[in-house]
This record gives sequence, C-alpha cells and structure tokens, in this order.
Amino acid sequence: MLKSKEREIAWESTQLVDYSKWVDFKMLVKMRLTLLVVFSALLAYMIVAVDDFSIVAFLILGLGGFSITGAANALNQALEKDYDRLMTRTANRPVAAGRMSMGEAVILGGLLFVLGIVLLAYFNPLAAVLGACAVVSYAFLYTPLKRMTTLSVFVGAIPGALPTMIAVVAHEGQVTSMAIILFGIQFFWQFAHFWSIGFLGYDDYKKAGFRLVPELNGQVHPNLGLQSMIFSLLLLPISLAPYFLGIIALWPCIIVALLGGAYAYFGWKLQEEKNQQAARKLMFSSFLYLPVVLIIYYIASL
Repeated sequence: MLKSKEREIAWESTQLVDYSKWVDFKMLVKMRLTLLVVFSALLAYMIVAVDDFSIVAFLILGLGGFSITGAANALNQALEKDYDRLMTRTANRPVAAGRMSMGEAVILGGLLFVLGIVLLAYFNPLAAVLGACAVVSYAFLYTPLKRMTTLSVFVGAIPGALPTMIAVVAHEGQVTSMAIILFGIQFFWQFAHFWSIGFLGYDDYKKAGFRLVPELNGQVHPNLGLQSMIFSLLLLPISLAPYFLGIIALWPCIIVALLGGAYAYFGWKLQEEKNQQAARKLMFSSFLYLPVVLIIYYIASL
C-alpha cells in the first residue's frame, strides 16, 4: 500500500513541471536512442555506398530512419502508458504523465510512420516494406510480449537489427551478403546489451510486469552473464564473414572479432561477479561495440 502511494505521489509530481512540446516530443520518440539507431543505419549505408555516395540519399535515409524509429517508439509509449506510470525511469514520459493523450501519441506515431515509409520508398519498395515490418513487429509483437515471456527479447532483436539491413537494401535494392552480416551483428549484439540494462533495472521493470531478462524462480537467472557471453561469442564468426566472402580485408575483420571477444569478456565478468558494477561495464561496452565495429568496416571499405 505504501509503495503504491509513493508511486502515485511520484506520478503527480511530474504534473508540476512545465514541459515544452518539443521536450515531450523528444521524450516520445526517445531522441537519443533514435539518433543512435539512425547513426548505425547511416554508417551501414556508407559502408556499401563508398563508390557512389549520394548526400541526397544519405539525408533522405537519415530522415526516413528517424521517422520509422520515432514512430515505433511513439506507438510503444502509447500502448504502454499504464505500465510506464509504475516505473521510476518511465513515469515522466509524456503519455504516462498525462501531458500528452494516447490519441495524440498515436497520431504523431502514425504521421512519422507514413513519412518514414514514403521516404524509404524513394529508394525501393523492399526498403519500405522492411521499414513497415520494423514498426509493426516492435510496436505490436515485441511490446505486448514483454509482459508475457522473457523470449520477447528475441522477437525485439529483429526490428532492432533491421535498420542496418534497411540501409544496405536502400542502396543495393536487394538483401545482399553485407545486409545479412550487418543484420546478424546488430541482432546478436542486442542480447548482452538489453540483458545488462534489464539487470540494472530489474526491480523497476518488475513493478510493471516486464520480463526482459532470463529468470529462475522469479529472480534474475544466475547464468545471465554466461548467456550474455555466449550470444556475444556468436558475433565472432559473423565478424569474419566479410573476409571469407571477399568483401573486406582480413585485418579489419580480425579487429572486429577481437572486439567481440572483449564484449564477451564483460559478459563473463557479469557471470562471475553478478553485481551492478559488472552489469554497468557490460552495458557501456555495448554502447561502444556497435558504432566502433561499423566505423572499422567503413574505413576498411574505402
């Protein structure tokens, strides 16, 4: 009863702050996360478009990627508003806090979705279809599954990995080997990334009934770090694939594989230590891993 009262007071306190429409919009689309996704997609485009790079296509892809990702996040917040109110980290989101209605969030999400699809269709129909699949699978499959099963992370990893594939398809017009490689890297990268975040916010997520990490007897699975390490090790053969397919030279691929090994090491440290500090190190290593890998591939493709 006391905890329920505390949450009510925390939620009511958010009403006392005067947030601008722009600030609420940034929170609705999860601006920093969306920009990180767009950054990854643009790097993927740069990797395959070295010989015929177009600044116009680059900008259209950036805006299209931003719109698609923002749409997914907006729809996610509209659908999860009642659960967001229960968590400290999300109680201040505009829909959860009541500063924006669910209808407004859905309209904004819908407009961003349409804009994103139109912009991706500028490249080719397949890019637009993949963009639509990313939004639908994230908002209407991953979002409800988060409260049902810890396997939701596997489902969520698919739309999470699609941006780099969409970027390659936008340039190439088809799903190429590089599109699959970059999709695979971003897919397997996500498990240790999200599990470290889930570990750090486990109690908060549990308030809303979200099941984002493997569990055993209602607690974080004791082998979470081991599982994070295993999924990170799966990055190694994918990292070397561009060399064996004749796309990128050997040494850059070896460096990327070593980075995957370092990423796996932090997963193992979480297995050994099972504490917040180890989870935080794994999380920060995940923030560095993906952009560094894409930058290395880009430099190697020049």
